[in-house]
Amino acid sequence: MHPPPNERELIERTKNGDKQAMSVLYETYVQQIFQYISYRVPSEAIAEDLTADVFVRMIQGLSKYQYTGAPLGAWLFRVAANRIADHYRENQPASASSTIEENLTTSDELGELFDKKEEQSQLLAALHMLSEDYQNVLILRFVKDLSHAEAADIMGKTEGAVRILQHRALKALGTAVAGLTEGRGGHDG
Repeated sequence: MHPPPNERELIERTKNGDKQAMSVLYETYVQQIFQYISYRVPSEAIAEDLTADVFVRMIQGLSKYQYTGAPLGAWLFRVAANRIADHYRENQPASASSTIEENLTTSDELGELFDKKEEQSQLLAALHMLSEDYQNVLILRFVKDLSHAEAADIMGKTEGAVRILQHRALKALGTAVAGLTEGRGGHDG
């Protein structure tokens, strides 16, 4: 997450109705927020709708926003996480498992990490077996390439808690991958 160097000034100008400042903030974060949401929802259309809603909420809530030194993006990611949770509460039958698979299979970032389709499918299946917190920490840290501190801000946890969560998530992912490999009755290679 790379906030603009004058982010605090842009926030204040946006609070005072400066549309150009608001545009700079939007352009700074829209792609990151969209990508984060798209990993968690079943379609690009839903991701676009939720992303738009995050920025509508930014405009509505910015007057109450208190600058703490953390990037505005951390707050926007929390808003996005809440909108995703709201989306699934409102659309209970929708399955989150196809969501990550659909988005990760088209992700250039993960395409670079996995050269074999079989390995990618196995990792996705294992990722689906993890809790929402584990999925979130792995996506934020390794797909979005955020620091522990940035992930902590977004998840509303301490940096230490995120480190522990990441460690446990990686261990759980390894166990899930191993279980799937054993379940297939074969091994890679």
